[in-house]
Amino acid sequence: MSVLSTPEHELFRQKVRLFAEKEIKPLAAQLDADETFSEELTQKMGQHGLFGIDIPTQYGGQGLDTLSYIIAVEEIARVDGSQAATMAAHNSLGVTPIYTFGTEAQRNKYLPNLLNGSGLWAFGLTEIMAGSDAKGVETTAEEKKYKWVVNGNKRYITNGSNPLMKGLTTLAMTDIKNGKKQYSTLLVERTTTGVSTKRMLGKLMWRASDTAEIELKNVEVPTENLLGERNKGLQQMLKTLDSGRLSIAAMGLGLAQGAYEMALSYSQHRHQFGKTISQFQSISFKLAAMAMKIELARNTLYNACALKETGKPFGKEAAMAKLYCSEIAKEIADEAVQIFSGAGLFKNNDIERFYRDQRILQIGEGTSEILHIVIAKHLGLE
Repeated sequence: MSVLSTPEHELFRQKVRLFAEKEIKPLAAQLDADETFSEELTQKMGQHGLFGIDIPTQYGGQGLDTLSYIIAVEEIARVDGSQAATMAAHNSLGVTPIYTFGTEAQRNKYLPNLLNGSGLWAFGLTEIMAGSDAKGVETTAEEKKYKWVVNGNKRYITNGSNPLMKGLTTLAMTDIKNGKKQYSTLLVERTTTGVSTKRMLGKLMWRASDTAEIELKNVEVPTENLLGERNKGLQQMLKTLDSGRLSIAAMGLGLAQGAYEMALSYSQHRHQFGKTISQFQSISFKLAAMAMKIELARNTLYNACALKETGKPFGKEAAMAKLYCSEIAKEIADEAVQIFSGAGLFKNNDIERFYRDQRILQIGEGTSEILHIVIAKHLGLE
């Protein structure tokens, strides 16, 4: 229980935890081993109200607050990073830009079927030359009569190729003004001629999530599918990433919580030299430090959520939360493996999967290095 959460938040946490334990946990290890994206689990998440948690009910959402959504991501990540990635990417990067920047017509057209589990939406930013530097985007969108013609290639796109994927929000260059490239965002439906997707396999982590390459070849997009204002796409993407960082932070927090709980339980049952290993100071101090870091991470993240929910600037705090939560996920997963010792190095042990899954968290939605830059800029440092 946190002073930043309410009894209603904690009841909601228990609801999501029950779903995660009952529906996801029994399947997580095998889906990871087989690199299987589960349509069934994804649909169940939507049917259980885990899509659009903080979107108004008029569009099919749950109408809850930011912290409720973050708690849900945290609880799914406590059990499995892959399903948490599917959920977080769809909510933060897929649905949120449409709700935040879309017209009423766009919201009513797309959101209901993206919030009930029948469809997923992707976020098309990353390219070969565009990652941390979003201005490296080479995809172009040329305006013609009543349409845009889009050409480019996206990669590392979560939820980008599975059968439930309905389209993606694509960042593309639309103008050059005073020698500077201008970018806009477009809603590109998957069934449009010229859209092709390919799943990227062989990942270290999130093996049961869908990561894709997407080719856009002379894709004709209706003029009304421009999202927000023309040439404001980069600002929209960066604003989306501020909110998205909260969900990645929640994934780090949830993973850390799950790894800590596994290590704690194991230490209380594993006997060496006539007593449980938890009774050795070297182990108990590790667990104490892990619990402390989780407490600090949760407070940092929940504070950023409170700022966002009350309409206050939260970019700096979101960057801090994402940076800290992802880093402590790494530290706690590593210490948990150390407590498990040799037993933690085999794939029949969930901690091995957690150890792999944490590695993406220091990279996705702002590397740790980039986040130091973001925080420094908020401090007035160039």
